[in-house]
Amino acid sequence: MSYFSELTYLLASILFIFGLKGLSHPDTARRGMNLAAIGMLMAIIGTLVRHEIVRFEWIIAGLIVGSLIGAAMSIWMPMTAMPQRTALSHAFGALAASLVGISEYYRHGAALGTFKMAAIGLEVMLGSLTVTGSLMAFVKLQELMRGTPITYKGQNIFNITLFVVMVGLFIYLLFVPSLSLAFYVMVGLAFTFGVLLVLPIGAADMPVVMSLMNSYAGLAAAATGFAISNNVLIIAGTLDGFSGFILSILMCRAMNRSITNVLFGAFGSQTSVATTGTEGVMREVQPEDVAVQMAYARQVVFVPGYGMATAQAQHAVRELGDLLEGRGVSVKYAIHPVAGRMPGHMNVLLAEANVPYSQLYELEQINPEFPATDVAVIIGANDVVNPDARDNPQSPIAGMPILEVDRAHSVIVLKRGKGKGFAGIENPLFFKPNTGMLYGDAKSSLTKLVQAVQEV
Repeated sequence: MSYFSELTYLLASILFIFGLKGLSHPDTARRGMNLAAIGMLMAIIGTLVRHEIVRFEWIIAGLIVGSLIGAAMSIWMPMTAMPQRTALSHAFGALAASLVGISEYYRHGAALGTFKMAAIGLEVMLGSLTVTGSLMAFVKLQELMRGTPITYKGQNIFNITLFVVMVGLFIYLLFVPSLSLAFYVMVGLAFTFGVLLVLPIGAADMPVVMSLMNSYAGLAAAATGFAISNNVLIIAGTLDGFSGFILSILMCRAMNRSITNVLFGAFGSQTSVATTGTEGVMREVQPEDVAVQMAYARQVVFVPGYGMATAQAQHAVRELGDLLEGRGVSVKYAIHPVAGRMPGHMNVLLAEANVPYSQLYELEQINPEFPATDVAVIIGANDVVNPDARDNPQSPIAGMPILEVDRAHSVIVLKRGKGKGFAGIENPLFFKPNTGMLYGDAKSSLTKLVQAVQEV
């Protein structure tokens, strides 16, 4: 059985690698997910045949309960809630790693050597802070609490002090693993630190938070593998941890910010920073006028944002795009790397609506085309199209790469009201003479545009 188990672990690891490779491109993403799922199944089978397991009652119970929860989430949770579902998945995975570590310490305690104690300590610290951090991200994404940063005086100093104490207890346990009080205090501090880590982070930074939580959960799983001598956990956790960390760096680069600035900068709390070019009023337009512009345009570019997700308007966007294409209009979709609340959020929603991948363009590809674009339609996006990032050095988002929609001949912004985006920053795009504001729910507005275009 030992050889069979190791063989299944090897095959599972290979499938994880090919699955991760498949996720690098939308055309192969579905196949990559299936390969990773088969790999996980093989890893479970390999674990279940190990001689350490003598009773299966709790394993079967966990399998049934977990399957029911997973099935319910996949069936009834809408695609627009994918960020929240991902946050919960990170929390569940990290909780499993933390419980394994706590169990190992409870069983062996003083008998643990330095290496095992180091693995268990890292596992529990990373796992525990990921549990509460991911749950905090879920609460903010679900709008159970305000998405803007929550700060207080001396917050960063307090957080850093708590982190230093936590790491100090971890180092102490390496030399005195028998001091159980230090271990459980460390666990409690890790849970607390996860809450305090995400509390000052605004909803506009959630893509980075999500990828960081993914990285922490993966590293916790890798540490679990070292703690219980499980090779597949080491490999899978390392892949997950480092891919999540690389993704976090890419997300920060897309916002022209550092990870430390995201974690400690409380982005979005400075709402009083002056913006440039906000003189005048927002010009409201009607669906009939917009329909005429789009129907006779040469090229229309849709720019989806979080507003499209909340309105579940992705299918209405596709319907309008198909209608315009039928009239000979070139239709493209501009995707910003941090649009939405998780990496790839807009890609997932548009894929659900069967928008061809060939029509999706990344920031570097589409920006040169905006000067030749007749109509750019902003669907609930705000900060990723804010020209202050390019034009105002004093803006909190100065230097952040944006979709330069203001260079299009006409800009139509679908927005629920005149409020600011999640970053809490005024957008001068809305005051430009070539911009028209179409107020209302994005799905309802798009449905009206479909009807109006059909009547042109």
